[in-house]
Amino acid sequence: MAASGTAGPAGNVFPFRDARATPDPVLEAGPVAHGPLPVPLVLDNGSFQVRAGWACPGPDAGLEPRLQFRAVCARGRGAARGGAGPQVGNALGSLEPLRWMLRSPFDRNVPVNLELQELLFDYCFQHLGVSSQGCVDHPIVLTEAVCNPLYSRQMMSELLFECYGVPKVAYGIDSLFSFYHNKPKTLISSGLIISSGYQCTHILPILEGRLDAKNCKRINLGGSQAAGYLQRLLQLKYPGHLAAITLSRMEEILHEHSYIAEDYVEELQKWRCPDYYENNVHKMQLPFSSKLLGSTLTAEEKQERRQQQLRRLQELNARRREEKLQLDQERLDRLQYVQELLEDGQMDQFHKALMELNMDSPEELQSYIHKLSSAVEQAKQKILQSEVTLEVDVVDSKPETPDLEPLEPSLEDVENINDFEPLFSEETPEVEKPVAAVQPVFNLAAYHQLFVGTERIRAPEIIFQPSLLGEEQAGIAETLQYILDRYPKDIQEVLVQNVFLTGGNLMYPGLKVRIEKELLAMRPFQSSFQVQLASNPVLDAWYGARDWALDHLDDDAVWITRKEYEEKGGEYFKEHFASNIYVPIHLPKQASRSSEAQASGKGSGASGGSAGEQA
Repeated sequence: MAASGTAGPAGNVFPFRDARATPDPVLEAGPVAHGPLPVPLVLDNGSFQVRAGWACPGPDAGLEPRLQFRAVCARGRGAARGGAGPQVGNALGSLEPLRWMLRSPFDRNVPVNLELQELLFDYCFQHLGVSSQGCVDHPIVLTEAVCNPLYSRQMMSELLFECYGVPKVAYGIDSLFSFYHNKPKTLISSGLIISSGYQCTHILPILEGRLDAKNCKRINLGGSQAAGYLQRLLQLKYPGHLAAITLSRMEEILHEHSYIAEDYVEELQKWRCPDYYENNVHKMQLPFSSKLLGSTLTAEEKQERRQQQLRRLQELNARRREEKLQLDQERLDRLQYVQELLEDGQMDQFHKALMELNMDSPEELQSYIHKLSSAVEQAKQKILQSEVTLEVDVVDSKPETPDLEPLEPSLEDVENINDFEPLFSEETPEVEKPVAAVQPVFNLAAYHQLFVGTERIRAPEIIFQPSLLGEEQAGIAETLQYILDRYPKDIQEVLVQNVFLTGGNLMYPGLKVRIEKELLAMRPFQSSFQVQLASNPVLDAWYGARDWALDHLDDDAVWITRKEYEEKGGEYFKEHFASNIYVPIHLPKQASRSSEAQASGKGSGASGGSAGEQA
């Protein structure tokens, strides 16, 4: 994830990667068994991503699991009619076109859909070179949720033993595998594990190497809710880009551009400063097409189009000049008619017409006639010039176009004599000069940018303040305080000495500092505590499960065999330091049929005796 204060390329402009998953290769065969026992298969079955690989000792183990893919499936419309079958994980490519078709076997972080879970297992076994047509002759280490319901475990055991015929299975909690992967193997430690994933956040107290399940707490918020919250924030901010603000892009912003504020309110105050905003805002560049209308035309077609546009402008100007000339000629004829009344001696009609024109004297009338006559002559000259000038130079990229003269009001619309002054200016009219056409400048790249400012801290803040989403839940700090208050002072002191952070939703920069700040506020004065972040919060669960499988491959006390599954049921499992606490189902014992018959006989006899006594 990107740091909070780092500047990006080109003025904090970051393009969306829109990463498309590549299909996983199909391995021909699994690894060769080391020793008399087959190689265990480790499956980190997460609600966001499934990680699968072999627990091979030595350098063959590899740095990462062989498979990493999203835990989603999509069925094609023609699958039932023999068309394309269901697509899983990386075979889907981009998720956004298929978002409405995606299905997950998980409800929160608990697998509940047996059919979809089988599709995920088929994908894993097929791409790891295991033949799932017959049976899977490898022990399997499978991660599960904290305090996993018995029904979910029963469904998983039934699928593995009945469908795939695995020899033995072991269940463990992913965050506990990560915890012990980052600790010395010989150290039996206590501590607090804060694990946040795609759907949930857990706080797990560990006492002397074992999970204290009674005091575990879960917050129903994770990376999925943060991505949805960020999507709503940006869609409200940019309603013109609703379709472009997708969940996949929001997850990219969360993973690479978000961070946790040490003090949320203080950080918001910093964002109010324009300089701080300009230096820290991340401008996410949406994809756009720079091809405008007509950009694909050839040079000759562009020149012809310019000629047509200039020709239309010339025709429009000529039409307006003719209309203006006609109006001015009508005004001049009327003024000359009033002057003829004065010359003929019709003084009454002349004074009446002069009052209608809002004029005071014959000299004023003569002045307006002179100005209007000059304007008419000039307009006629312009019309003649425009008719002579037929050739237009269109070589320049910015064509020169004649100025469009505004239409002027008629004499009848003029109420005041002062309104005539701009019409009959005494200054010599300038010859019309062509001016360059001003084309509007529109930056398409800037229009398709999302300015991610305070959203960088608002989205991940929901795990500390669920009220931002409207959720009536406690955040990490309040839940942490609640768990610590359930223990005596001496145990609290032991727990806070080993606060461990793991999970993909805890990789934000500044998270460790924020947890330390919250612990400093809730712990007594001058008390000590220690917070540690997992070396790889995403993959340490798989690494821990792999190491556990290699260390306990010969230990029958932690593996469930097919025989034990058939005897004790699918919900049964064996406890170990990274597992849940096994709580068997206690059913009330049913009485045998003979005892029921005796009880019914005694009951009928007693009722008969009581009836006789009443008689």
